[in-house]
Amino acid sequence: MSGILLTNDDGYFAEGIRVLRDALSEAWDVTIVAPDREQSGSGHSVTLNHPLRVHEVEPGVHMVDGTPTDCVLMAVRGHIANSPAAVVSGINRGPNIGDDVTYSGTVAAAMEGALLGIPSLAVSLTGTAHFETAAAVTVELMRRLMVEGLPVGVLLNVNVPDVPLGELQGIQITRQSRRTYSDQVVQREDPRGRPYYWIAGDITSRDAPDDSDFASVSNGYASVTPLHLDLTAYSAIAELHDWKLSL
Repeated sequence: MSGILLTNDDGYFAEGIRVLRDALSEAWDVTIVAPDREQSGSGHSVTLNHPLRVHEVEPGVHMVDGTPTDCVLMAVRGHIANSPAAVVSGINRGPNIGDDVTYSGTVAAAMEGALLGIPSLAVSLTGTAHFETAAAVTVELMRRLMVEGLPVGVLLNVNVPDVPLGELQGIQITRQSRRTYSDQVVQREDPRGRPYYWIAGDITSRDAPDDSDFASVSNGYASVTPLHLDLTAYSAIAELHDWKLSL
């Protein structure tokens, strides 16, 4: 059996990662290397200002006092996962759709896997009830990925509706949508009179065509969006050349 590195941003103890481990373990060797606490919204951050510690909490399950990206680096470069054939990040509680991918620790872990040359996917459930549905979708994708592979620098971002498996409409290949948030910084005061802050915001608009991740999930399908690591805006290169910059 080929080995799979399993990680997340909800912590090694999260229900989603445990359900996914049980499903994947029927066909593959699975090693969990995941944060020791929730790291949602950590993005593609890596710990550089203090040493990392790794503890094996049970056979094949390791917790790291760092970010999801740290976990992938520790697993692969630290030889915990023994050259995995694939990296799977999830199952995340809540979707990672549209612009969410820029903030998501779940997606960042898969990005790190892709940067290391390992086929990788990030898996998210739109709610918190039917993790087994997202696990079944992941198993199906892994069967194909292990045979077909992925293009260099490409990862898959998977979002699954929170419905029983029998109610899932199918799996669609999609593109990333856009979501605009009304970001707010809410100031409050603790019992000692010192201010503290919450960053919050609501979705104010969406650009979600029929072939997008948001539309697919809204219609009851699991969406599979290929993302690539080259962020170059090629369409803007010619325009910037017209600036005729000089010193």
